[in-house]
Amino acid sequence: MPATFPRLIAVATLTAVLTLPLAASASPTPVRPAVIGQEPHPEINAAIRALEAARLHLQRAAHDFGGHRVKAIRAIDAALVQLRLALKYDKE
Repeated sequence: MPATFPRLIAVATLTAVLTLPLAASASPTPVRPAVIGQEPHPEINAAIRALEAARLHLQRAAHDFGGHRVKAIRAIDAALVQLRLALKYDKE
């Protein structure tokens, strides 16, 4: 009789350990942890901030970058418009 109790504990432990992954994978919908305060598109928002910083740098620059400064600022403005429209479209 004394040998059966440790055997019973070992079998119960093994059963629990082996069936636990099956029970965890049986859930029909995956549960994603809620992240509070995270922006929905961090890469797009980072690009907007980087483009705004680049535009400010170009506007304050002492030289015209071989005549490309004005065109670069216009391209940045166009890119910012498109990125903001993309974010607006995502919210709708």
